[in-house]
Amino acid sequence: MDKKIVMLTGEAISTRYMYNGLKDDYDIQKVIQEVPVSMKKILKNRAKRIGYFQVFGQILFGILVLPFLRKISKEKLISNRLKLNLSDEHIPEDKLIKVDSVNDKKTIEILKQLNPDIVIVNGCRIISKRVLEQIDAVFINTHEGVTPRYRGIHGAYWALVNQDKENCGVTVHLVDKGVDTGGILYQGIISIDDNDNFTTYPIYQTAKGIELMKLAITDYYNGELKTIQPKLESKIWYHPTIWKYFYNWIFKGVN
Repeated sequence: MDKKIVMLTGEAISTRYMYNGLKDDYDIQKVIQEVPVSMKKILKNRAKRIGYFQVFGQILFGILVLPFLRKISKEKLISNRLKLNLSDEHIPEDKLIKVDSVNDKKTIEILKQLNPDIVIVNGCRIISKRVLEQIDAVFINTHEGVTPRYRGIHGAYWALVNQDKENCGVTVHLVDKGVDTGGILYQGIISIDDNDNFTTYPIYQTAKGIELMKLAITDYYNGELKTIQPKLESKIWYHPTIWKYFYNWIFKGVN
């Protein structure tokens, strides 16, 4: 009996990579896609957690450094995408369902109607416990970092900063109400070269994540889904500040 698969996502390009990477092997019913959270709201919430000074440094990094890195990495990203066989084709309109938030009432109603066996999560906000409990499905997410050591964001970058290449990778895990704290299904390590930087690390993680997601889905189909327990300390990471980024570039060679 075929299993019903639905994706619950944001609008990041990694969602298109994930959909196109899976669609030839699995029948994905629908892609429920939320509207991005406003940057103002994100920054306000982040400032409450880590302080306004840190957030100010992150804003400077986003305004002054990221555009430059994206510009010089444009050709590298294209060559990596081709090398890793990632497709950025748009998801067909008949597959897409737009919602304001993965946690709103409309999303719950859609999930109940579709009644999937597997919900593949990608690039959306933290899913509430209320949503997770509405349907009898397994929610599986790809996280760009080796958990629990690199929860949060930019896991590959922070692993390199910490000279921790053996934990520079990606995790496929079950979703719970925490931040990247669900049971770990698979983890994989990525390889980069000297021409890579902050903006190119994620594409390797996405490619490896698609590979691992296929293994997790197959395990579910075969009734063999099981979690692993890596012996790593738990820590959550955020965007680098502009001063932290330049420090790591100059003194640690990580850009």
